[in-house]
Amino acid sequence: MIKQLHFFWIAITITIVISISLGLMGKLTAQQASISHPLTSLTEAEISTAVSAIKREKTLSEMAAFPLIALQEPDKKEVLNFTPGKPFGRKAFLVIYERSLNKTYEGIVDLTSKTLSSWQEIPSVQPAIVNPEYELATQVVKADPQWQKAMQRRGISDFEQVTISCWAPGILSKQEEATDNRLCRALSYYKGKGWNYYGSPIEGVLATVNLNTGKIASFVDRGKVPFSKENWNYDLKSLGKLLSAPKALKILQPNGASFRINNNEISWQGWKFRYLMHPRNGLMLYQVTYGDGENVRPVLYRASLSEMVVPYGDPDPTWSFRNAFDVGEYNLGLLANTMELSKEIPENGLLLDAVFANEQGEPYKIPGVIGIYERDNGMLWKHYEYNTQRNDVRRNQELVMTMTAAVDNYDYSINWIFHQDGTLEVQNELTGIVLAQGTAAQKQSEDDSYGRLIAKNIFGVNHQHFFNYRLDFDVDGQANSVMEMNLKALPMDEKNPLGNAIAITETTLANETSAVRDLDMKSSREWMIVSANKKNTLGAAPGYMLMPGGNSIFFPVEGSNIRQKAEFATHHVWVTKYKPTEFYAGGDYPNQTQPGQGLPKYIADDESLTGEDIVLWYTMGVTHIPRSEDWPVMPVHRVGFKLVPRGFFSRNPAINLPE
Repeated sequence: MIKQLHFFWIAITITIVISISLGLMGKLTAQQASISHPLTSLTEAEISTAVSAIKREKTLSEMAAFPLIALQEPDKKEVLNFTPGKPFGRKAFLVIYERSLNKTYEGIVDLTSKTLSSWQEIPSVQPAIVNPEYELATQVVKADPQWQKAMQRRGISDFEQVTISCWAPGILSKQEEATDNRLCRALSYYKGKGWNYYGSPIEGVLATVNLNTGKIASFVDRGKVPFSKENWNYDLKSLGKLLSAPKALKILQPNGASFRINNNEISWQGWKFRYLMHPRNGLMLYQVTYGDGENVRPVLYRASLSEMVVPYGDPDPTWSFRNAFDVGEYNLGLLANTMELSKEIPENGLLLDAVFANEQGEPYKIPGVIGIYERDNGMLWKHYEYNTQRNDVRRNQELVMTMTAAVDNYDYSINWIFHQDGTLEVQNELTGIVLAQGTAAQKQSEDDSYGRLIAKNIFGVNHQHFFNYRLDFDVDGQANSVMEMNLKALPMDEKNPLGNAIAITETTLANETSAVRDLDMKSSREWMIVSANKKNTLGAAPGYMLMPGGNSIFFPVEGSNIRQKAEFATHHVWVTKYKPTEFYAGGDYPNQTQPGQGLPKYIADDESLTGEDIVLWYTMGVTHIPRSEDWPVMPVHRVGFKLVPRGFFSRNPAINLPE
């Protein structure tokens, strides 16, 4: 605790010093800042006001929980028409779960009048798991005679040496679907003498807990499987002899940072945008614009991670349910953690706080949960002229805004990266600890087709990570269309005698069902959001292009439960006409959800996408076949995409950067 406080005060001190140099003192958090814009995060006072209004107007039981409290999305037109100093409304959105009744409610509180303006029960849904339920599951499991006997059969008599990990139930049986109870799956790990228990899963034991009744709903013991007894701690003392450290690398900005913060608005090198830390989505962007000379041009209204799914590829019943929706089942934003300068972000960075609410509806602040910094990334542009030996080159400086979150064993970061050439990049980083499976194996077997042995008695199961991003484009305004670009090599004929011709075709995706698309490497396929009523200096529609990075296909086969539940992951691109209630690719409540929620429902009315306010949803995936080098903590793996201007500028927007 003393060490944590030490780091906390160091982070606060550095933050204050940097803030003074930027002229930002007293303006770093939503709690400190005046509420000067509709897209300002909820303050602690506003959260308390919202919860008090609910409790005043509705009779809640002592078991009632608040899985989600967030800013109610303001009306888009009102935000776009907002001018500083003009009054505006503030509302809070709350999800309330009554565990004793197994009922979920949504409430909207008008923060100006401090009254409940909307209240409705949402039937047959389960919100995200909340903290007390993890504790409840542990107590229920450890008190169960079946589980105790299973541990004793494995030579474990001290149950305090076992850690319980509670998962959303994932794929339900027909019987579980019929009962409509709130469930979780409890995994068991042996702690032993070390603190890194992830290396010692107690394989074959699975308890399903009814969180409504506080009892075991079902129990499975598939027989004793050896688990690793090694100490997999990775603190410096446990690791023993260390590698030689590289010499110190200092990142300094002697003249201060180039970005400026005004409440939650950030400006840098022509870019201007607002950020908001959402308890479910995590770090989000709003009103992303670029200053093209004197003209401030909109690019995106809203951009956020919408959903994730992590399907595991072992058909064993104690594994096949594992298909985590990390955003909607666990509230990814609430799992964000405090970062440190010179660790998650470089020493020239700035750490910002965020205000959330716990399951009792009490506000709290997480310090240093958002990082922002500038970095060098090689050359931006260059040309060397041989005849005159003239060498023109500019360095590439980028602005990065980031958050990190730990979802049980895995760690993720979300990075929004702004480039000087008008490109906006998204980069996700995956690290943490591979979800291990216990095994008797000491060496790799040819029969191990569901994964790979990564250490003695530790098997890494094949799995995937799929991320869906919701991108509400407003390229030069709200009237946009979407184009698909494909390349093809033309056959040799009299017009193409050498066979070198490459032709491009651009196709308008006119409606929602025709805009469900997939990557195609053979045609170098990309997508472009263009203005429907404006032309650039060359007479073409200005646009922003989705440039995919690494990706994968979703491997669960047609007819599989997880494919039906996570249908958003079965295609790389979806495009919808903007609707103010459509935010989540996997549906509003993916925990114990029915098939076909989210994007399949959003496109069911097959609306026109020509000259409309449109939203592009991009899905990117990572297929992870674990390797020994991933153990005990895997090196960072990066995956992302870019939004690149195409005909948006009349020339390279960074050509006139000074040396």
